[in-house]
Amino acid sequence: MTTDATPALSLRPIAPGDDPVMAGIIREVMTEFGASGAGFAIHDPEVAWMSRAYADPRSAYLVVVDDRGAVLGGGGIAPLSGGDGSTCELRKMYFRVAARGRGAGRMLLARLLDEAKARGFARCYLETLTGMDAAQHLYRSFGFAPLDRPRGCTGHHSCDRWFERPL
Repeated sequence: MTTDATPALSLRPIAPGDDPVMAGIIREVMTEFGASGAGFAIHDPEVAWMSRAYADPRSAYLVVVDDRGAVLGGGGIAPLSGGDGSTCELRKMYFRVAARGRGAGRMLLARLLDEAKARGFARCYLETLTGMDAAQHLYRSFGFAPLDRPRGCTGHHSCDRWFERPL
């Protein structure tokens, strides 16, 4: 048994006590990728209160925690604003550097797609940004196909990459 092993990661639903941590992670990562200006999710009011924003029965937000209980990231699904009700949006999926490259994205995305199916959605849509190459690789590996224009009314007009996949 080694004592320097990387802590295991797991998922759980977001709790109110996680709100400040997730807000910090979202702001940190979005700034890291140059997504801090107008038209990015960093300015969405829900960033400060994610646990309430995803309390609706057709929504879910999960956090990634290590075996010490530290929140290292998260992501969610919710009905696509301005959509037809059969499309969910993958929203605010961000990770601290400590969680990257450890399978956190793959684990979280698989679970969120299962959650979306269980909530009766037929499709999952997402918006991202040029430069978020690892994220786009992950999305493509899950069958997300690029779109030529945005869907719905998310208010994130600065995102320049859009993807969708059937569920």
